[in-house]
Amino acid sequence: MLNNKKLLITGGTGSLGKALVRRILKTFPEIKRLVIFSRDEHKQFQMNQEFSDQKHKGIRYFIGDIRDFDRLKRALKGIDFVIHTAAMKHVPIAEYNPMECVKTNVLGAENLINACLETDVKRVVALSTDKAAAPINLYGATKLCSDKLFVAANNIRGRDSINFSVVRYGNVMGSNGSVIPFFISKKKDGVLPITDLKMTRFNISIKEGVDMVLHALEKAWGGEIFVPKIPSYNIADVAEAIAPECKKEVVGIRPGEKIHEEMITASDSYNTYDLGKYFTILPQKPVWELKSFIEHFKATKVSEGISYNSGDNTEWLSVMDLRYLIKKHVDPTFTF
Repeated sequence: MLNNKKLLITGGTGSLGKALVRRILKTFPEIKRLVIFSRDEHKQFQMNQEFSDQKHKGIRYFIGDIRDFDRLKRALKGIDFVIHTAAMKHVPIAEYNPMECVKTNVLGAENLINACLETDVKRVVALSTDKAAAPINLYGATKLCSDKLFVAANNIRGRDSINFSVVRYGNVMGSNGSVIPFFISKKKDGVLPITDLKMTRFNISIKEGVDMVLHALEKAWGGEIFVPKIPSYNIADVAEAIAPECKKEVVGIRPGEKIHEEMITASDSYNTYDLGKYFTILPQKPVWELKSFIEHFKATKVSEGISYNSGDNTEWLSVMDLRYLIKKHVDPTFTF
């Protein structure tokens, strides 16, 4: 799929960006160009130590901000595919700096869409979050708006062959700022701060996240929001898995947090189909024929009015499951 093609990853120095680069260089050694587009020069310098532009002749490190349309458009010249991971994503920081979050997550999305439409890009996959479903915080609201922009972009492409799609999933195990590295770092203090003992979250490994993005890049028809079928965990079980000897101190939820996360709302269910490994939320008026889509993917409609959320999930990770996954995906030195 990517051999002899040119791909740009926005926010390419983040956890998922690096995992994507690692997989792409291994799976598609003949990729013609791989552009890492981000605004953090230090992270680019560090990433170049692992993925050297001297060793991998097709890789390029491009300093830029998705808020800057001209710089973005220049970076997209000649690019075939785009994976959009750049975002301002920390909930409390977004609540305190709302307009900065809007500028990056909403206006940045608009910039990317317009720049892709004005160049020769053929496919765009944008990353979303479970917080975009029935959002109660600014981060989730901006990502919902971003999702709507990418879905609607298919309506204005004209005769261009470009298509835009979205992938939405929950917490990536071990990603920067997530709960598991946080608890591991707090273990030495003897106390783990827990927001609420009833809190649950979806869980996806970085590998599964990469698989899903590449699936959408290859298979999307345009306008889909892909949602994975993944297990949930209870936050108290994560604390028990990491540090059973530590005191668990309940500190209350932060502004904008939910007790349970949701990826498909009851309202979404009327346009949601089961594709086997994934669900997909389709636009109300797709730019292609729905019947052909259903036949091609053997898609089945989900029950109307259902909600796919972490609290009502049918698949759960136990304490032992979490310990195994932490050792496998987060910290190979982790012992229990």
